[in-house]
Amino acid sequence: MRSPLAPGIRLITSFSRDSWYRGFILLLTFLFYTAYHLSRKPISIVKSELHRNCSTVIRPPGINITNNETWCDWMPFDQDNYQTLFGVLDNSFLVAYAIGMFISGIFGERLPLRYYLSFGMLTSGLFTCLFGLGFYWNIHSLGYYAFVQVMNGLMQTTGWPSVVACVGNWFGKGKRGFIMGVWNSHTSVGNILGSLIAGAFVSSAWGMSFIVPGLIIAFTGILCFFFLVEKPEDVNCSPPQHHSEKENEETEPLLQNVPNGNPTINGGVSAESPVTVHDHTEAISFTGALCIPGVVEFSLCLLFAKLVSYTFLYWLPLYISNVAHFEAKQAGDMSTLFDVGGILGGIFAGLVSDYTGGRASTCCVMLIAAAPMLFLYNSIGQRNLGTTIGMLLVCGGLVNGPYALITTAVSADLGTHESLRGNSRALSTVTAIIDGTGSIGAALGPLLAGLISPTGWNNVFYMLITADVLACLFLTRLVYKEVRGWCGRSSRARGIKDI
Repeated sequence: MRSPLAPGIRLITSFSRDSWYRGFILLLTFLFYTAYHLSRKPISIVKSELHRNCSTVIRPPGINITNNETWCDWMPFDQDNYQTLFGVLDNSFLVAYAIGMFISGIFGERLPLRYYLSFGMLTSGLFTCLFGLGFYWNIHSLGYYAFVQVMNGLMQTTGWPSVVACVGNWFGKGKRGFIMGVWNSHTSVGNILGSLIAGAFVSSAWGMSFIVPGLIIAFTGILCFFFLVEKPEDVNCSPPQHHSEKENEETEPLLQNVPNGNPTINGGVSAESPVTVHDHTEAISFTGALCIPGVVEFSLCLLFAKLVSYTFLYWLPLYISNVAHFEAKQAGDMSTLFDVGGILGGIFAGLVSDYTGGRASTCCVMLIAAAPMLFLYNSIGQRNLGTTIGMLLVCGGLVNGPYALITTAVSADLGTHESLRGNSRALSTVTAIIDGTGSIGAALGPLLAGLISPTGWNNVFYMLITADVLACLFLTRLVYKEVRGWCGRSSRARGIKDI
C-alpha cells in the first residue's frame, strides 16, 4: 500500500511556483529594508550617552577631572549647545537623504536593481561603521561625524525606491494595501532591532552600537547580489495584474506610444492613434511622474506626516530620558513601543484601505485622530508605566499608519496607475518623488525639535500637532473625490434594488 505524502510536502506542493517566488521576494526585500532602518537607529540611542548628567555618574579611579558636569561627555557634545550639535548630525543625514532621494529614483529605473541595492547596502554599512570607529579612533571632530552622516544619507537613498519598485513588480493591486502594510513593518522592525542592538553596547562601548548594524546591512547587501530577482519575467513567472480590465478600457493613458516609438504626454499633438504596449524601454520623466493624479497631494501630505514620524525616531529616546528620567538603555528600549504601534498601525491602515478603496480617507482619519493623542501623550503619558506603554502604542499606530500606507501601497498604486499602462518603469521615480518630498519633512522635524526643545517639550509637541493637521489638509481634495465615489456607488446600488 502506497503511503500518502508527508503533511509538510503536501503543504509545499499546495503553493504554485509563482507563489513561492513571490513569498521569497517579499521576505528578501523585507530583510533588506529592515537592515536599512536598523542602521539608522543607533544615533538616537547614542545621543543620551554622548551627553550625560555626569554628576550622577561614578568616577573611575585615577582620572583627573577638570569639569564635574561634563567629564563623562564625548567631545564636542559636552557643550551647552549639545542639542544643536545633535541637530547638525541629524540634518546632515536627513538633508542628504532628501536631496539624494529625488535622484535615486531616476538611477533606480535605469540601473539593474540588484546591483544598485547591493552597492547601496555595502556602502551604507561602510559609513555606519565609520561613525562607530570614531569611538575607537578617539575622534572628537564634529566635521568628521557630519561628513559620515552626509555620505550615509546619500547611500541610504538607494533602498526605498528600489525595494518598492521590486515589490510592485511582483504584486498586483488587489490586496496591495494589506500585503504592503504587513511588509512595511520592516521599518518598525528595523527600528526596534536597531534600538536593542545599539542599547546593548551604548553604555560600555557606543562605537559597537554603529559597527554591528553596519556589518549587518553590509551582509544583506551580499545576500541581495546573490539572490534578488527584479521581475517575475526574469524567472518565467506570470506578471501581476496592476489594474482591472475595466480601468484599462475606460482610462486614457497619460503616456502614449506613437508609431515612431517616442512616448508623448496625454493631450500632446500626434497625428496617429496611440498604440498600447506592455513595456516601455524608456523610463518616465520627472515632470511626467508629477502629472500622475494624486502624486503631488500625497507627496505634500507625506512631508508633514514624515516630519512627525522622524521627530519621534530621532528624539523620542532623549525625550523619555529627560522627562521620565530613564537611563539611556531603558529609554531606548521603551521607545521601541512606538515602533510596535507603528507595525499595527501600518497593517490596520492597509486592511481598511483595501476594504474601503479609500487610501486618502484612511490616512486622513488616522491623522485627525493622531493630533489629540499626541497632546494627551505629552500631558499624561509619563504618569505611570502602564499609561506610557499604552500611549506609545496608540501614538505609534496613528502616526506611522498613514506614513506606512503612503510610502508603500499608495506609491505602488500611483507608480502603476492605469493612466501609465504600457509603462512599467514609472514606479521607482514615483516612489522617489513621494518619499523624497517626505524626506524634506523628515529633515525639518528633527531640526525644529532641536531648535524648539530648549524652550520646552510642550512646544515641540505643538509643532508636531500642527504638522499632523497640515498633512490632513493636503488630502482634502482626494478625500472628497473618494467620498463622492462611495456615494455614487451607493446611489446606483439603491437604484438597482428599487428596480
